[in-house]
Amino acid sequence: MSTELTSTPAAAARADAWRTPLELTLLGAIWGGSFLFMRVAAPDFGALPLVEARLALGALVLTPFLWRARAQFSVALWLRIAGIAAINSVTPFVLFAWGAERAPAGIGAISNGMTVMFTALVAFGLFGERVGARRLTGLIIGFVGVIILATGRTAGVSVAPAALAGTAASLCYGIGINLVRRYLTPYPPAAIAAAALTTGAVLLAPLAVWNWPHHPLPSASWVSALLLGVVCTGFAFVLYYRLVARIGAPRTSTVTYLIPLFGVIWAWLLLGEPLTMTMAIAGALILAGVALSQQRARRA
Repeated sequence: MSTELTSTPAAAARADAWRTPLELTLLGAIWGGSFLFMRVAAPDFGALPLVEARLALGALVLTPFLWRARAQFSVALWLRIAGIAAINSVTPFVLFAWGAERAPAGIGAISNGMTVMFTALVAFGLFGERVGARRLTGLIIGFVGVIILATGRTAGVSVAPAALAGTAASLCYGIGINLVRRYLTPYPPAAIAAAALTTGAVLLAPLAVWNWPHHPLPSASWVSALLLGVVCTGFAFVLYYRLVARIGAPRTSTVTYLIPLFGVIWAWLLLGEPLTMTMAIAGALILAGVALSQQRARRA
């Protein structure tokens, strides 16, 4: 018996040594893939109907978590979640999908890397959290990367609108993450995610129905929308909250480094989208800025 007890922590540590990197890589690959699926489906669906499908399918996957915690959800809490969901889910999803109609998938994936830095900037501007010199430097480097990204062109067409839409979406994430931290942390995170997706789907439904495409949709777009909702939203949220519970938010947030990488790789492998020099330089600067911000966060 004593041998079993002493070996259990060591076995758990060995399991964590390979399981955590594997799950972080898987999560980065899934969220990077979301930009691929948006690029395929958005031109046929349109941004609003595609995001409605994404929210509804993601909510469906997470419904069991919401059902188990349903007794904790008052009317006031539902209203609060709906407001935060409009900022943290509906608006950024629509912006990324709108950008995916107009530019390669890698543009949205790279601009998504600004989320961590916007989270720090919003925490400083709205909630008075300190921003040290290292984090401020990271923010500046990241913004330079976005400016460079916005100057790029694909097939002679400027990608600036998509890059700016992705940056605005990342700003929404930065605001939403701070609101979640301050107003929703006492509640089960997976249930909160399910409630946010559900209320987001309800809020967007009228606009999505009004803009629903009247032409037949290709099977590739339907499959992409299904994978975007079920895998990249529902399953990914479950995996994300499992990691947060096991290794904490700071370590889990390192997945931010992987999302642009996988977003560009999937688009190159499966869609044949080129990696331009502008994208490479911008991505390197944004990731460098994220690295500086994360070092500060981990020490804190």
